[in-house]
Amino acid sequence: MTQTPEVFGPTVDDHTRRVHYATELDIIAISFACCNRYFPCHLCHSETAGHPAQQWSRERWNQPAILCGMCWTELTIETYKSVDECPECAATFNPRCAAHSDLYFDGQ
Repeated sequence: MTQTPEVFGPTVDDHTRRVHYATELDIIAISFACCNRYFPCHLCHSETAGHPAQQWSRERWNQPAILCGMCWTELTIETYKSVDECPECAATFNPRCAAHSDLYFDGQ
């Protein structure tokens, strides 16, 4: 059995919704390149990680770094950026997350 990754930072439910963004569509967590730990958002990382965030370089977008908070499937950055919903459970992702994409992923 695969172990569910731990999500760090202040979540508000079991689907990785956070205190900063908690709509029905806010269901992903992102593994930060600097520490390989999942956080619900850049603000959660900033408040609790104790170090500056680093972006995922374009050549590393093939690594799992996105966690669906509905089914706990890990997605590569490439997959996440190419879909509007989880390929495993069909949960819809928040399209407004793209506005913060440059905080997580280099080479936009």
